[in-house]
Amino acid sequence: MTPLLIALQFLTRLPVRLPGMPEPRQMGQSLLWYPMVGLLLGLLVLGAAFLLEGRPALLQAALLLALWVGLSGGLHLDGLADTADAWVGGYGDRERTLEIMKDPRSGPIAVVVLVLLLLLKFAALVALLEAGQLLPLLLTPWLARGLLPLLFLTTPYVRAGGLGQALAEHLPRREMPVWLAIQAAVLAVFGWVAWISLAVALVAFAWIRWRLMQRLGGTTGDTAGALVEVVEVVVLVAVAVLV
Repeated sequence: MTPLLIALQFLTRLPVRLPGMPEPRQMGQSLLWYPMVGLLLGLLVLGAAFLLEGRPALLQAALLLALWVGLSGGLHLDGLADTADAWVGGYGDRERTLEIMKDPRSGPIAVVVLVLLLLLKFAALVALLEAGQLLPLLLTPWLARGLLPLLFLTTPYVRAGGLGQALAEHLPRREMPVWLAIQAAVLAVFGWVAWISLAVALVAFAWIRWRLMQRLGGTTGDTAGALVEVVEVVVLVAVAVLV
């Protein structure tokens, strides 16, 4: 149970307490639970949407987005902000990009990117609610966090120290591909919306990974957070456009 608790404590702001200091092996195993944590977040957001049914779509979307951000504590938004600042300020240089990413302060680029991303998420939620399409509220957090193990499985971790390195070094490489394939198979049961969401998410993942390998030669914790946010907004917008 400890790997699950680690995943819940790290990816959410749910009141979870670990029984003690986790071992590095347990840190790596926690990646197996990331998709399930995403599914839990999706269920909570979907449940809130049912409770808000009948309210104005703009109000519903605003409350759901606030809940969505609050449940994760803005963890991935922070990673996106750091990545955006570093990507622009790094001028294509790997070492400069990594150095800027360490700075906890947010510059104007980070603020602009966060505002645009949240605006797009809000607009997509409004469109989905007005169309009566609630399934993406379940699928999107699930998909985005399910791609994190894939990122660590296929991409070198380039920043020494910290949680990300422990995850990368102790990732259960034998079990992970099978577990991810099972997740994809379960997703397929949800029909065409799930198929489109999965296809869009995988295309976004491939493009982001390619850019990370070009600039950094791998990933960091911040870029992993940025991946979650970008995949979420791309999937929401794509499905909202197609419904």
